[in-house]
Amino acid sequence: MQTKLMLKAHRCSSPKCATVRRPQRPGMHGKKFARGGSEFKTQLMEKQKMKVSYGLTERQMKKVFEKALSGKTSIDNAIMEALELRLDNVVFRLGFAPSRIVARQIVSHGHIHVNGRKMTIPSHAVRVGDVISVPAHRKQSPLFKELPVVLKGRKIESWLALDHETLSGKVTAVPSNVQLPFNINLVVDYYAR
Repeated sequence: MQTKLMLKAHRCSSPKCATVRRPQRPGMHGKKFARGGSEFKTQLMEKQKMKVSYGLTERQMKKVFEKALSGKTSIDNAIMEALELRLDNVVFRLGFAPSRIVARQIVSHGHIHVNGRKMTIPSHAVRVGDVISVPAHRKQSPLFKELPVVLKGRKIESWLALDHETLSGKVTAVPSNVQLPFNINLVVDYYAR
């Protein structure tokens, strides 16, 4: 079964999405019966979904899991918090970017400020109370010009607060009950081997 990871901003929500147009596997034999996979295969596939959807390298993934293992909270909650509180993901969740890939580029090009200071590290861990904003001199760029109109009707996560007029958002709480396109328990089992 294919899962939409929403990598291509607007295309994944349109009828042109590759998983909608061709739900079978690519290639000449894609429509034939797909073999059932082993437990390892399902764990690996879930890990790859997580890695691709958040744009992480293998080293970053291992770091997240090592940090989660040393924490006091449950492993799956610690992993989810670490991933959701990355700056590039918060920029995506606030609606400043149509996808995480674009959000990563926006952050690395210096278009985002955290607590009034320019931040160019997409993996920066945002804390509760941090204010993420687009500086005034960037608001007239084509990237952000139409954003206040687009953000007016957008529903955001409950752990974020957004002011669409000033193009600023605030992390108000620790993320919880976030819908993820992968099973985090299978990813934990993969790294527990």
